[in-house]
Amino acid sequence: MAYSNEIYNKAKRILEKRHDAAVMEADIRSAQIREEIPEINKIQAGLQQVGLEISQLFFYKQNTDEKVAELRARSEALVEERSRLLKANGYRENAMKPQFVCEMCEDKGFINGRMCTCHKQLLKDLMRKEVSRFAPLDKCTFDNFVLDYYSEQPMENAIIPRQRAEKIFDTCRKYAQNFSLNSKNLIFFGGAGLGKTHLSLAIANVVINKGFNVCYGTSQNICDDLQSEQFGRTDNINYTKNQVLGCDLLVLDDLGTEIDNQYSIATVYNIVNSRLLAGRPTIISTNYIFSKLEEKYDKRITSRLTGEYVPFYFIGNDIRNL
Repeated sequence: MAYSNEIYNKAKRILEKRHDAAVMEADIRSAQIREEIPEINKIQAGLQQVGLEISQLFFYKQNTDEKVAELRARSEALVEERSRLLKANGYRENAMKPQFVCEMCEDKGFINGRMCTCHKQLLKDLMRKEVSRFAPLDKCTFDNFVLDYYSEQPMENAIIPRQRAEKIFDTCRKYAQNFSLNSKNLIFFGGAGLGKTHLSLAIANVVINKGFNVCYGTSQNICDDLQSEQFGRTDNINYTKNQVLGCDLLVLDDLGTEIDNQYSIATVYNIVNSRLLAGRPTIISTNYIFSKLEEKYDKRITSRLTGEYVPFYFIGNDIRNL
């Protein structure tokens, strides 16, 4: 579960800004308090002296239990007096301390070398924001997927759209809940507006919350950017080869919409094959039926889609028109 360097660096910068802002605000607030309540200056000087004496005890190995206890008692008395003065003048007891967003790690992101929960949540939030640049992630969840849009009337092949949608929905929800780097690859077939993208993003929502690195993009946009990267045109691209091939879960939407040329076919093959070899799960959706994919792509691609992907067939009418 490794995020891109860009995500990690963004999180690092945000934490640094949080920490520095809290310290700066505390310094300004402390200066104001010292001016308003002169007695505080004497207390602060006393606390500094206690700290110095404790340091000297340990440095010169004179840290007798009795002396340390005495110094700690003096420190507690000074802190108590400072709290009394602050409250008497309308301030909180800890008004002179930095007010960190996360008091556990003091907005440093780590506690004893281990990543703090606030840091983990920040990475998830940044991952969510990144995917939301290209897809309505917040609007596509399992909670707001409406099965009522699917007809309960049997089609000519006797399949009932509502029942099929319910089965796919339940399977996708379980897939998301149990997602791991060993999860299977999925491919969604069906016409436009049948919920393929919605369920793909619903899975992405849950997977992001689990702390995995997710990449979402349409086949056309990803192929275009990888082609630009290949030829050194990297100024305005959103997807890189490392990102697409290295993410924990790739959601490749609208397979078949990319420009029909040999480069695009080679790019699709590289994505599918490289992720299979690396054992990284991929979810593909397409409006094409499989026979159309066989016409568009060579067997190197279609054989992998049939042999390594679990197929789901969406049926019914475009629910976006209902």
